[in-house]
Amino acid sequence: MATIKSILHETRVFPPDAAFVNQANLPGMETYRALCDEAEKDLEAFWGRLAREHITWHKPFSRVLDESNHPFFKWFDDGELNVSFNCLDLHLASQPDKVAIIFEADDGKITLSTYRDLHGRVCRLANGLKSLGIGKGDRVIIYMPMSIEAVAAMQACARIGATHSVVFGGFSAKSLHERIIDAGAVAVITADEQHRGGKINHLKTAVDDAIALGGTDSVKSVVVYKRGSGDVQWHVARDVWWHDLISGKSEVCEPEWIEAEHPLFTLYTSGSTGKPKGVQHSSAGYLLGAILSMKWVFDYKPTDVFWCTADVGWVTGHSYVTYGPLAVGATQVVFEGVPTYPDAGRFWKIIQDHKVTTFYTAPTAIRSLIKNGPDLPGKYDLSSLRLLGSVGEPINPEAWMWYYTVVGQSRCPVVDTWWQTETGSHMIAPVPGAVPLKPGSCTLPLPGILAAIVDEAGHDIENGKGGFLVIKRPFPSQARTLWGDPERFRNTYFPKELGGRYYLAGDSANRDLDGYFWIMGRIDDVLNVSGHRLGTMEIESALVASPLVAEAAVVGKPDEIRGEAIVAFVVLKGTRPQGETAHDTAIELRNWVSQEIGPIARPEEIRFGDNLPKTRSGKIMRRLLRTLANGEEITQDVSTLENPAILEQLKHPIA
Repeated sequence: MATIKSILHETRVFPPDAAFVNQANLPGMETYRALCDEAEKDLEAFWGRLAREHITWHKPFSRVLDESNHPFFKWFDDGELNVSFNCLDLHLASQPDKVAIIFEADDGKITLSTYRDLHGRVCRLANGLKSLGIGKGDRVIIYMPMSIEAVAAMQACARIGATHSVVFGGFSAKSLHERIIDAGAVAVITADEQHRGGKINHLKTAVDDAIALGGTDSVKSVVVYKRGSGDVQWHVARDVWWHDLISGKSEVCEPEWIEAEHPLFTLYTSGSTGKPKGVQHSSAGYLLGAILSMKWVFDYKPTDVFWCTADVGWVTGHSYVTYGPLAVGATQVVFEGVPTYPDAGRFWKIIQDHKVTTFYTAPTAIRSLIKNGPDLPGKYDLSSLRLLGSVGEPINPEAWMWYYTVVGQSRCPVVDTWWQTETGSHMIAPVPGAVPLKPGSCTLPLPGILAAIVDEAGHDIENGKGGFLVIKRPFPSQARTLWGDPERFRNTYFPKELGGRYYLAGDSANRDLDGYFWIMGRIDDVLNVSGHRLGTMEIESALVASPLVAEAAVVGKPDEIRGEAIVAFVVLKGTRPQGETAHDTAIELRNWVSQEIGPIARPEEIRFGDNLPKTRSGKIMRRLLRTLANGEEITQDVSTLENPAILEQLKHPIA
């Protein structure tokens, strides 16, 4: 298999299948280029047309873009709408009995919710929240397991104009506490417990612990959904059962018509240092991005069964579980569990049982499934699939090829999507009916997204060379600010070093001679080894290209001579080697990387583990790997790890 070094220059591509093109929403490169040309000619007219065509407005807008307070842009700001109305009410006349959500619980139990049923659930909860005095402008924390109720809670907040902030159910009480305080939340919506992989996580207990840490006087109500036994500590003056709150409430709740720029939600992202950043998204611009990417990137058809495996605690779950699929009237799968429980065939069985047509998951999940059963997909009927997606981090070419050939049976396009919490929806991704695919590349920007690669001074870099990924012009779905911290927003995303003009994504990238984008890793994941800039993704791809390796993560550590030394954490396809075998395997892999990329990329250290430290959503915790590489004690919060015991295993390099 090729690594990024060679694939950047190879000509092999996977053109769209003719049958797929004939049915595609954007058929052929001519259609794609026409939209790009329209945007470049008049960006405001382009987005204004799409906003009128794809969103139902209560009060039409007359202004498309206000750039007067750069970089705090406003889109469609004198228009009024309601996001929940656009996701639910619009479908009641045409398809009230169409299944909106197929929910599969951790234990395999199936629950179906039609658009009529989901609308009723949302309205009852919205009326219940209003009875607690919650309304437009209030902030509500949602700390829920994956469920129909999690989606309903988000939609109910949108319906009454409350700004929700979803906290991933695996986060600790301390993390929850920080977010409650920063948001000034008036309520928390949670459940007694969460079920994942046959294990129970007590969510209500974490909420109690978070509030007990103090400074949370803003919280007046805690709404608790009974997912399990219901055996929880109870605070009579504050706590209310979900079922009691909605009892007797009407299934009709007129939507609160809100301004286009009204904050739909904040979503907190955390780095290795500093307090979490509350990324604030608007209502109309965000909704437009979710709708267009469903139609362009996922080529949505009314007959599709869509499945995004992300938790609603992440932006992917916001855009491609709660809002995007419902806004286009789709049927989607919502799954509570993990891909390897009760066995490594769980994902493939779900696709088979529910006849999923569009499957969207993360490279970490893909690589894990390769390790746990590379031949398993062949034992299930995956013939319903017509499109595959990848999200969350760059997918290495080898995993891409397995995904394409084994899961997609060499007939399903793979849409490798680059975007961020801050962008709200896809930025760079192949339009499957138009753009030829290259394994490992997110390909070309979507129409209206003016992406570029620049140097440290903001100057454009020619194709074939790497630099900083930026977006040169505003787009509707981008974050408006950081909650309560506009200066941090400006300094982080529109830094003075680049003239304050462009949105700095924080990723390094390369653009090949065909203009295709290759994400090389975070800027702080670009290593400077003896004056050479090496993307961690490039070294990881080289390692995974070895027939010995299932998964790898690379970080840098300070080196007195070279500036930075390369440390690789490796999971082999076989058992973890010990003693002399580990030593010999490490030498073999170092030599492999030297051959694949060059001696400069040879890892200084290799550490073997049974797996890598990951969150319950499958994201590798690279900040913990940096701490281990530096020989430091881990003091960061590790409560979100699926496998905290692995940290001890990865402490020591191979001699």
